[in-house]
Amino acid sequence: MKLSVQNNNKSSHFRNSFRFVGLFVLLFSLISLSSCSRDDDPADNDFFAGTYNGSISYNDGTTSISKDNGSVFVTKIASGTKYNFRFSDGIPDLNGVEFEKTGDNTLVMVGSSATSYIRIDNKDLKILYTANGKTWTANAVR
Repeated sequence: MKLSVQNNNKSSHFRNSFRFVGLFVLLFSLISLSSCSRDDDPADNDFFAGTYNGSISYNDGTTSISKDNGSVFVTKIASGTKYNFRFSDGIPDLNGVEFEKTGDNTLVMVGSSATSYIRIDNKDLKILYTANGKTWTANAVR
């Protein structure tokens, strides 16, 4: 009988330890997720992911898509200077676009010109990007 009581105590101790670890992981996850906010700066974060909402468009000569209430999901990829742009509404993605920091909080596409640029900061996304006869635009906010 004493043997089963000791095993029961060990089992209870294990369950309590497991609950503590589970609670710790849950709290850590909540704190990590809540630390990501609309004020996150894509220029200063090692990891960035944010959705910008507003007008977007795409034209490749045969297909034309234009939405006033579209979205662009922006992610910073592992290189630290390249970003991916995933558009809503069937607009093809822009991937691996390289940026450089200008000023305190603004990123500008490397090779920007008056007719082809992407500007991004923690609140605004502006795109007028042309490549291989295709044009993407966005005027969006977070």
